[in-house]
Amino acid sequence: MSKLAPQDKFLDLSDYGRTFGKFLANQLKSTRFTPIHVTLLFGVSGLIAIYFIINESFYLASIFILLKSGIDAADGELARLKNTPSYTGRYLDSVFDIILNFLFFMTICYVSKTSIWLTILAFFGIQLQGTLYNYYYVILRNKSVGGDATSKIFEYKSPRALPGETQKSVDILFFVYSIVYGVFDKIIHTLDKEAYKVKTFPNWFMTLVSIYGLGFQLLIIAVMLSLHLIEYIIPFFIIYTALIFGIISIRKACFKV
Repeated sequence: MSKLAPQDKFLDLSDYGRTFGKFLANQLKSTRFTPIHVTLLFGVSGLIAIYFIINESFYLASIFILLKSGIDAADGELARLKNTPSYTGRYLDSVFDIILNFLFFMTICYVSKTSIWLTILAFFGIQLQGTLYNYYYVILRNKSVGGDATSKIFEYKSPRALPGETQKSVDILFFVYSIVYGVFDKIIHTLDKEAYKVKTFPNWFMTLVSIYGLGFQLLIIAVMLSLHLIEYIIPFFIIYTALIFGIISIRKACFKV
């Protein structure tokens, strides 16, 4: 099952790992591996990348960062192949992402000797970027006929557990998810309160927004590491965050409610 109806599919610049993700999921569909196992695997790949950054093996770090993106695409694909969607997997995936993002930036800060305060600002910025992408993408998915509605536009309460998962695990992970993502969601929702009323977003606009998807962010980091530009990563993402206001302005100007 696709997340979007055919007419709503767009070139997602952050989704370059999807081909590998589908390949891996197909290899695992007849095994005992679950989507949760795959989520844990991309966490391990991220930690290996961090190890290589600390040791200044930037090419190897870049490989494992990109591998993490590919594996990250596989858990959702495996859930669809096995017909086992779950809120537990969805929230765990998101929590792992933000933890790894924080560790990536703290490691880059340590190795490049960048200011801790600039690093925190860059981390805050990268999370706002990702939240804007997810906000518009989830709106599109919920408006798309036959699209995936596991993710909600506004998540104020823990959802009812799906078959195969317990309500307790959903409640716990939703609580953690709300703590780590709540402030970013509130900021983006405040900046563009009316976006959810738009009937749909055209493909070109979603392709533009996808430069803020996690996969594209990690691609930028991987490229900069491989070019030994580690000291520029933190400043770049601080400046890159400013594009949020341009994208929101385009949405408000071109797609009125």
